[in-house]
Amino acid sequence: MLRYHNGPAFPCWMTMSSLLRTIYGILTPFVATLARAWGQAPGVRQGIHRLATVATVCVAIAALLAATSASAADSHAPSAAVPESVRVFLENNCLDCHEGEHAEANFDVTALSDEVNADNLQRWVRSFDRVHAGEMPPADAEPPAADDRQAFLRDSAAWLKAFQNEQTARIGRVQARRLTNLQLERSLHAVLGVDIPLAKQLPDEPRSGGFTTVADGQSMSHFQLEQHLQIVDTALDEAFRRATGADAQDDERRELSARKVARQNPRRRCREPEMIGEDAVVWSSNLTFYGRLPATTAKHDGWYRFKIRASALKKPDDHGVWCSVRTGRCVSSAPLYGWVGSFCAQNEPQEWTFEAWLERGEMIEVRPGDNTLKKARFAGGQAGAGEGGPQDVPGIAIHSVDMQRIHHGPDNQGIRELLFAELTLRPARKREPAVLNSDAPKADAARLLHRFAERAFRRDVDPQEITHYVSATQQAIADGQPLLDAVRDGYRALLCSPNFLYFHEAPGRLDHHAVATRLSYFLTGAPPDDTLRRLAAEKRLHDPDVLIQQVDRLLEDHDEQFIRDFANQWLDLSEINFTEPDRKLYREFDVVVQQSMVSETETFLTDLLRRDAPTARLIDSEYTFLNNRLARFYDIDGVQGDAIQKVTLDESTRRGGVLTQGAILKVTANGTTTSPVIRGVWISERLLGESIPPPPESVPAIEPDVRGANTIRELLEKHRSDTSCASCHVKIDPPGFALENFDPAGSWRTHYFRRGNKQGAKIDPSYQWPDGASFADITEFRQRVLADPEKIAANVAEKMVVYGTGGEVSFADREAIEAMVRSTRKSDYGFRSILNAVVTSDLFLTK
Repeated sequence: MLRYHNGPAFPCWMTMSSLLRTIYGILTPFVATLARAWGQAPGVRQGIHRLATVATVCVAIAALLAATSASAADSHAPSAAVPESVRVFLENNCLDCHEGEHAEANFDVTALSDEVNADNLQRWVRSFDRVHAGEMPPADAEPPAADDRQAFLRDSAAWLKAFQNEQTARIGRVQARRLTNLQLERSLHAVLGVDIPLAKQLPDEPRSGGFTTVADGQSMSHFQLEQHLQIVDTALDEAFRRATGADAQDDERRELSARKVARQNPRRRCREPEMIGEDAVVWSSNLTFYGRLPATTAKHDGWYRFKIRASALKKPDDHGVWCSVRTGRCVSSAPLYGWVGSFCAQNEPQEWTFEAWLERGEMIEVRPGDNTLKKARFAGGQAGAGEGGPQDVPGIAIHSVDMQRIHHGPDNQGIRELLFAELTLRPARKREPAVLNSDAPKADAARLLHRFAERAFRRDVDPQEITHYVSATQQAIADGQPLLDAVRDGYRALLCSPNFLYFHEAPGRLDHHAVATRLSYFLTGAPPDDTLRRLAAEKRLHDPDVLIQQVDRLLEDHDEQFIRDFANQWLDLSEINFTEPDRKLYREFDVVVQQSMVSETETFLTDLLRRDAPTARLIDSEYTFLNNRLARFYDIDGVQGDAIQKVTLDESTRRGGVLTQGAILKVTANGTTTSPVIRGVWISERLLGESIPPPPESVPAIEPDVRGANTIRELLEKHRSDTSCASCHVKIDPPGFALENFDPAGSWRTHYFRRGNKQGAKIDPSYQWPDGASFADITEFRQRVLADPEKIAANVAEKMVVYGTGGEVSFADREAIEAMVRSTRKSDYGFRSILNAVVTSDLFLTK
């Protein structure tokens, strides 16, 4: 949905740097007072911690300004009188139905006032869109004269664009925005060299326009500030631990035989594997935590690499035994799992490698995870030795598990160089802390903080800009604080600065460092690397050819990550765990199928990006990417192995494009039933670029009849008789009904289920478009959508602009989106071509 941007997070006359100078100017006397007071207080740690507290206050003030300045900007926002042709058109064609308290669809034209402003802009845009689409005046009303309609559209467009363009020139199209949780985590990783998960410690983020990157939807509360400071401390603790060699936990390795991972007391009923011969055996079962391996319990938080050697027992004739690997404490008081991966065991032993983050006390669980397999039953909630074998169920034999602590990113020496440059370090000893060696500690502290600030702030930093940080650090050293501790606290303060937490973008064309930052976070979710920083310093990042070269370079290593980050929000793949299909109704669905669905969509999109395939393949394609387990779930023959692989589809599969991929079908259902309304809105907004307004508050939601007495079509027919609902449902219902043959788990069906697992009414996926054309099924629906490939491409471009710039596409931005699409016509609107057009566009290169 198009939304108007209410202004920047700071007053339009104030750039980020001037804001910080203002804050520091206000707080300087306060800092001095605190310094004197704390300097005299006994038992209080001296040094930069006091500045870190004040830095947090600075962020809080910045957040307060972010919350208040939008309304201040709006109070000075321009307004524009309604053109005469627009006013006359509305009076002659709209007032009969859209006037007063009882206006149809709650749209009162008289409430628009005689000018456009921030409060009514979207209603003016909606009026333009409805007339432009031919939806208004309605078909049963007298049509307006063609010249009048053309004049209304021409003058409305010019008037609205002029208003928004003036706003953009004055304050920018994007508010000042902060790093998302994931971007913050990766920024700390890049600056400090650590690899520990941090984002999950932060509060959940709201989305605006479908993305957490959009400034309009971002907020900064006191609780968020506290959590931010906590993860900064966590990251700094880990970086300094590794840099100073505080302990030797990084060398942990275990080589575990089958006997070591199996239950240690064969007489005890439990949930660990049992020893049969020389193997640790786990049978197919629904018993919770069955297959847990206590021998893999982590002694320290960290990343671990597991090499699991296993084979199948009593496997089915046509496929192997699919197994899941998960992490957790595997006890009833801590029931949550973390997904690691899956493998398909065969008769011959094989080895699979997985990497997983384990917190201290967590272990891995390895078990058959295929719900189509026969299950063993165990009495009393525990498995006794010798009980599974006689039940003639499949299982796996674990031969060995190799477990090793690993790190992603630089080694400990690399972290020392990141933090301390060429300064040498005396490692910590038993009773002595580490010491950072320096002949000129104050000068070295100033140099290290400046070097660190340029990495943290992602740009060149004037030494005067960090005077307060440096002065406080040097004073701490003068007061007797060791250089190592003073530098750490200085880094802490810099990482609490709005310059780290927020993007540094001023209205108008972005400077080269801001382009480097925006491009890097768009494609990698992380701050710019040395190459981008160098190109920014050379002022080369306004050159389209250089930008495309950098896109190619970054995506060479990060294309899968870009797709994962982008699709998790665009297509709601991050919501895949939000619901679970009813096991009694959808018995073939399991966690292996679910994760394979996500892999299918991510691999499909990565393939589109790498091959610059047409964006129309989002709607239909002659191929997809499956493994054996997902192929069986889709009822597609001939796919072997546990690797995701390209599979050619024929018409009988009814699959093709992301439109009919299991992950999309699952996230658009509630686990028990499907709703053409929910799926219709989702497809319209995420894949077709339609803007669907929220329903009127007076209209109740459609609740499926789980008894099966009424079909969803019958319920919607009654719902659409309300004129407030009909105008939207003519757009929503066609894609929603086209997908009705796919159940909540993503498999094909011909009839609805009734309560008691009985067959219900036959599904009718046909529908009629607003222009009178109709389709009979999903195949004909796709043919209609594919007739307008530019619309599909424009939607992809718009989603990339929103995700990459942090600002939703406004009315005035539409021409830029159309230009991007036109520029990719020769490539058949290729996915990669669209991305390149976005990166080199004025929308991307301006605030």
